[in-house]
Amino acid sequence: KRAEPTAGLTEGVVTSRDGTTIAFDQQGEGPPLILVAGALSDRSDAKKLATLLAEHFTVINYDRRGRGDSGNTEPYSVDREIEDLEALIEAAGGSAHVFGSSSGAVLALRAASSGANVTKLALFEPPIRLRDADDVAKAPTDSAARARELIQAGRRNDAVKHFMTHDVGVPGPFLLIMRVTMRKMWSHMIAMAHTLPYDYALVEDDVDGKPLAGLEWV
Repeated sequence: KRAEPTAGLTEGVVTSRDGTTIAFDQQGEGPPLILVAGALSDRSDAKKLATLLAEHFTVINYDRRGRGDSGNTEPYSVDREIEDLEALIEAAGGSAHVFGSSSGAVLALRAASSGANVTKLALFEPPIRLRDADDVAKAPTDSAARARELIQAGRRNDAVKHFMTHDVGVPGPFLLIMRVTMRKMWSHMIAMAHTLPYDYALVEDDVDGKPLAGLEWV
């Protein structure tokens, strides 16, 4: 279905527990629904989805810390990202549905497990490895460390290439096509490359065949 502009789109910010400002768009009417983006994405990537869902929900589409118009207080921790989501839930009225994509799905799970008042969860492609020991042994367990090295060296373009090939699984030839024909999207991802370590921190414990340790309710 084609997304049409929805009346009543408003912009706002909430302040997380550590003082970081988190920017969001809100539109629609109905039960509050918060969209949580995955790696190298901000709220601009979910505009069409937000508009479609706004026919049934009050959609809150936000920039995770370090992205778009949100702040980025150091040092990063998963707990701080959970507090960001809790601040949005509080601003939504104290409870909300949450839709998470990729690493955002893991963030949504961890927030719900930590006690955030999440009424319903919708999870799209959470990067969780549920395989036997032989498959786990083949996992690129050093991928996070390599990405951090590239970012610390200022090699943001290489960090994005590394993530897309080693973690997403994009073939090299197609990656080259992306860089040439989708330059705006590529530049958009490079602008958020410094947040890749945040996503690795969220998911790197979930690729060893024993994911989501401590989330017994899942």
